[in-house]
Amino acid sequence: MKFSPNQIFLIPAVFCFLLIILPSCSKDSEILSLNQKFVESSIEPTTTTTTQTGDSAPLPIVPDSTALDTTEDSGNKIASKTKLSISGNQFYINDQLTYKGRYWKGNKIEGLLMNSRMVQGIFDDLNPSTKQQFAYSDTNTWDADRNTDEFIAAMPTWKNKGLLAFTLNLQGGSPTGYGNSQPWINSAFDAQGKLNSTYLNRLKRVLDKADELNMVVILGYFYFGQDQVLENETAVLNAVDNITNWLLDNEYENLLIEINNECNHQTYDHAILKANRVHELVKRVKQTQRNGQRLLVSTSYTGGKVPGNQIIQESDYILLHGNGVHSPNTLRNLIVNTKNANGGQNKPIIINEDDHFDFDNADNNFLAAVEGYVSWGYFDFRKQGEGYEDGFQSVPVDWGINSDRKNSFFNKLKEITGF
Repeated sequence: MKFSPNQIFLIPAVFCFLLIILPSCSKDSEILSLNQKFVESSIEPTTTTTTQTGDSAPLPIVPDSTALDTTEDSGNKIASKTKLSISGNQFYINDQLTYKGRYWKGNKIEGLLMNSRMVQGIFDDLNPSTKQQFAYSDTNTWDADRNTDEFIAAMPTWKNKGLLAFTLNLQGGSPTGYGNSQPWINSAFDAQGKLNSTYLNRLKRVLDKADELNMVVILGYFYFGQDQVLENETAVLNAVDNITNWLLDNEYENLLIEINNECNHQTYDHAILKANRVHELVKRVKQTQRNGQRLLVSTSYTGGKVPGNQIIQESDYILLHGNGVHSPNTLRNLIVNTKNANGGQNKPIIINEDDHFDFDNADNNFLAAVEGYVSWGYFDFRKQGEGYEDGFQSVPVDWGINSDRKNSFFNKLKEITGF
């Protein structure tokens, strides 16, 4: 083809025009794509309007504007490494008995799930009026991500001492030790039961690390110091459905669900979280499935209390607390009475909160649990006058094993489990 002089003159002009317009079109296309992603991530979740218990449709998560994207790599999720299962009154990890073949002083340890209460692993305070009281002394500020970073960094050390499980709560626990007045706001749920994606980001990091380490997370949904954040029973149901579906969608199989901490505590605001109705939520979680998978679920009572018959009947495992059980023999009686309750259900029993120690004594609550073939859980908070290194519940938390009490527990744990 031949070009006239005038056509040849136009070629450089056309070339320059293309250089200008094509990048602009590409940029417009990129912006359109980002806007579409934003719209898709901002879909309002379906809310529950009935108390009917049954399979619930998955509810999408509404991220807050400062949250990281928790779904970015969801299409390339690596299959879970850790699968927890129950057979009779024993726990299995990846189809192998926990502590397989282990006996200690004639007591069977295999099949148990030794644990510690580490409920503040994703803690934050959303109340600006109280947040500063949790500041780290070296920075004079509170940092939720630092707290989770240090939690995750400590997990391999716990595992190397024989700890196979820990309790983590979506509404924490009292960050100052015992006490019912809790003006801070620490909740992975908002008033309508939607999930806070900054909490989910921290939760996902902890669950992924536990999965990598073949550890189990006893995940508590609600706490009596924070359940008032949810405005009504519908919000509670939404919260249960949202978090249960999120866990199933992410295919976590290393979990035990604890609906709420101490359901018979008098300060719960919502009737469905109290002892005479909370079994409805246990059933609700059990009936929510994904590809044949469901979560193992129970709930706990205050120290020294045998769970109600409906809870024992509906639960996959039985939770006890040893707070207020001041002698090992009293704990032995509690274990016997629990095993005999409701026709002697042959289910695993876990103590996941006990603030009695004396690990060097000839008798203690840890030993009483082991003799009764019950998994035991360490609960340690910072007592008056103690330092930063003391206590796993008091915020800010030193997640290392840096106090005499922590060392005493983990040394005994290592001895019993043979790690």
